[in-house]
Amino acid sequence: MMKFSNPRRQFLLAVAAAGTSLFASQILAQDENKLKEPVFRVAANNVFIPPQAPGQHPLDPALQHAEESLKRIQNDIKDYECLIVKRERIHGVLNEYEYMVAKIRNHKEADGRIVTPLSVYLNFGKPANVAGREVIWVEGANNGKLCAHEGGLLGKFPAVWLDPKGAMAMRGNLYPITEIGIENLVAKLIERGTREKKADLAGKETIVTTTEGAKLDKRPCTLLSIEHTVERPAYEFQLAQIFIDQEYNLPVRYVAYGWPQAGQKGEPILEEYNYSRIRLNVGLTDADFQPGNPNYRFRGVGNPAAKVDEKEVARKKEEAERKNK
Repeated sequence: MMKFSNPRRQFLLAVAAAGTSLFASQILAQDENKLKEPVFRVAANNVFIPPQAPGQHPLDPALQHAEESLKRIQNDIKDYECLIVKRERIHGVLNEYEYMVAKIRNHKEADGRIVTPLSVYLNFGKPANVAGREVIWVEGANNGKLCAHEGGLLGKFPAVWLDPKGAMAMRGNLYPITEIGIENLVAKLIERGTREKKADLAGKETIVTTTEGAKLDKRPCTLLSIEHTVERPAYEFQLAQIFIDQEYNLPVRYVAYGWPQAGQKGEPILEEYNYSRIRLNVGLTDADFQPGNPNYRFRGVGNPAAKVDEKEVARKKEEAERKNK
């Protein structure tokens, strides 16, 4: 078990080990029934991160595990359906939890060419201001744009094609849709862990521990915790927690905490991502990532090659929101 230096950190670990089963209770009932039984199976309690060996950096065993996970995802996991729950701190403000039922088909290559593009479908359930929103993005298709429409009364407006990294698509998001998914999460953890290692080459300011008994959506997980004992600009977080599902041997929750500012109590959450109700290798097809799918609610889908005045679209959206209040 991790020995934290103050009661606040003891509380954080207790909360982490208790799990976040509230996410399961909030899932959209209408979409939960659509999730299929997984084809991909692995043995339970399959998570093993060896202790730090003499001469190793504290992060080395975790990085090795992450690299092995990334290879396994690339080799064995074609697609999946899940519930994504996230919250992010943007411009100093921690946003509400966002709930998205997702379909994701992983990027695959053969002989140096893309045979399956990364493909994403999202259906937002909460909070109220995004409920009913649907988004589709397919790597290398539709002029690189995503297709989106709002829910509720705003759902009467036609769907729009947006630059995934443009101001409108990025509003309220730290990362673009092009970086979503478990594979991208693992890749980012490797990149971030490598940077953290370089910032503390001697490994004197980094504590890495694993704890069994954590849960996400009532599923057993191994909790990997990374803590920096000294605040430095080079460190991207003070404490990071990674939940690794013991059956799938995949990271299913990542939450990062920063250092408290003057007058602030407790470590502020910087970002949090949860993947639950996962169904692997369900056989998603091109139709799952087309706005014309009859199971979706996209209306008036135009030509993705056409220019979109995002400022005008945003103005109309804001005007409609004011009228509906």
